[in-house]
Amino acid sequence: MHIFQEEFIMSKQCEICGKKPQVGNNVSHANNRSKRRFLPNLQRVRSQDKLGGVKRISVCTRCLRSGAVAKPAIN
Repeated sequence: MHIFQEEFIMSKQCEICGKKPQVGNNVSHANNRSKRRFLPNLQRVRSQDKLGGVKRISVCTRCLRSGAVAKPAIN
C-alpha cells in the first residue's frame, strides 16, 4: 500500500508580503496591445516558524534578500 502525500495547489503569492501577479500589456512596435501577467519571482524555501518548527513556504526574492525570512539552523 502506498502512502500518498497530500499536495496543495499553491497560489502565486508571497507568504511574507503578499505579492501577487500583476496585469499589464505587451506593447508591440506598432503600439498593438495584448494582455499579459507579471509573475512574482517566488522561491520555495525552508523557514523557521514562531514555535520553532520548520516548514516550506513560497517567498519572493525581495523578502529573501531583505532578511524577512528566518532560516533554520543546520544541524
